[in-house]
Formats: sequence, C-alpha cells, structure tokens
Amino acid sequence: MQPTERISYSPITERPPLKLPDGKRMAVWVIVNVEEWDINSPMPRTVLTPPAGGSPSPDIPNWAWHEYGNRVGFWRLLKTFDDFKLPAALAINGSAIDGYPAIVNAAKQRNWEFMGHGFTQRNMQKVENEREDIRKTAEVIEKVTGKRPRGWLGPGLTETWDTPDLLKQEGYDYVADWVLDDQPVWLKTKTTPIVNIPYTQECNDVAMMLIQHHKASEYQDRALDQFEQIYEDAADSARIMALVIHPYIMGAPHRAKYFRRIFEVIRQKPDVAFMTGEQILDWYLKTGPKAP
Repeated sequence: MQPTERISYSPITERPPLKLPDGKRMAVWVIVNVEEWDINSPMPRTVLTPPAGGSPSPDIPNWAWHEYGNRVGFWRLLKTFDDFKLPAALAINGSAIDGYPAIVNAAKQRNWEFMGHGFTQRNMQKVENEREDIRKTAEVIEKVTGKRPRGWLGPGLTETWDTPDLLKQEGYDYVADWVLDDQPVWLKTKTTPIVNIPYTQECNDVAMMLIQHHKASEYQDRALDQFEQIYEDAADSARIMALVIHPYIMGAPHRAKYFRRIFEVIRQKPDVAFMTGEQILDWYLKTGPKAP
C-alpha cells in the first residue's frame, strides 16, 4: 500500500478532543536507542573520515565511537532518568540483547518498555527476510523480559512497503516510524489496523548532532522550544512529544548536561505526563477514535 492508502489526511484541528487521565495536558515519552554495530560491516554512521576515504573494514575508530556510548554514555544518561524518575522506552536491536546484558538488566530493573528496533542495525530494505527479522527481534526480547514487545521502531525509521503489515501479523500493536502527527493515528494494514505513535526527527540527536552539526546545547534549546509550543497547542486536545537519544551521542561528556537540563524545566509542570509508548497506546485505545 502507498502511504495515502494506509492513512487518510486529517487536520489535527478538526478532530474530537483527546483527554489524558488526571487532567494532564500533554504526554512526553523518551526513547533510548541502543544498537550493536557489526565490526565486520561498514559502520552505519561515522564521526571520523578515514585519511584515504572510502568505507574501510574493520573501521575501529567509528566502531569504538559508538561502543563508548554503551560502555560509558548510557550510564551517564541513566543518572538523569533516575534523578528525575523518568520512564523510558528502550528501542534495542535484537542482537544487542546478548551483546549488552548490563544495559538490558538496568532497563528491566527500572521497568522500561522494550521496543523492537530491527535485529541488526541496518536499513530494513536491506534485510534478507523482513518477517524473520521482525519475528526474531520479538522472540529475543520476550526471552529476556518475559513479555513480547508491543512497539516497533525501524532502524533509521526505515520500512519496506510491507512493514506495517508484517508488524501487525507478528503481534506488534504500534509503530513509531511515521513521523507525521502530534497525536497517535491509525494505519491500515492487510489485516487489522496498527497504531502509529508520534516520534520525532527534529528532536533527535542523530539529526541535530551528526547531520546538522549543531553545538551540544542545540538539543536542550530545541527540546524546550518544542515543549513550549506543544504545551500551548495542547490547551484543547492532548498532544504527544517525543525525545530521542542515542548513548554514543547525547551520552558524550560535552552533551549529557543539556539532556538533563530539559527535565529541570519540564518536570516543574504538574500537568505533563511522562509515559512510555505502550502507556500512550493503551490510553489511545481506550479514549481515541476506533480503528477504521
């Protein structure tokens, strides 16, 4: 199906109001992306260009740049989550479940949500058997947590024409790849519809730091600017704001404090709910429009 066959156009101003529980005005969810990069393959992203160009293998400096995030950066960011009592969604590669058991255990101890994020960190268009990749990711998450993941985030938000159909058929309840709204929306599939929960490309550290090359404080500035606007928009109907981080990016020493400062501001608002993706899903299933 083409995107316009999966979802029809709907101006947010013309929808029935959505109300969050307990008088909350808007919801914030934070997604932590934990990935495993295969040293035998070209690195998905690079910080250092090799002197002779090209994509050398092995690429030790860029592999190590990413690995720093899982060895050090994650734990630096975790302190912010603990200090502000923030729930989180862990979007994790299936292969990273075995690769980083300490991260998995830390997330389990804090009751974080586990989301499927591809079995390996590569474009879904390059996956040999997409259904098997989606299924295998769910199986390894269920094995370590005792619960199948309900949400999916494609590596780099990549999808094939069939991804929403396969996700629904394999038991996923929501996807976050379709960054086109500030409220959850229904996507049609070949079977029953699946919910898309608002994600973000703009308040995503990959976009800001690696593509646009902003200084570290841009993450804080943009997040708070986004928050102020969405908070105002949510006066009549609830909105969802997402914040996206990767341990090797926002967990770097010169950036971590700017992630923390966001919550020093937002946590002062008593009418803001901090939720996980599945909590947003359950709320929407209960109070939002029925599936088409």
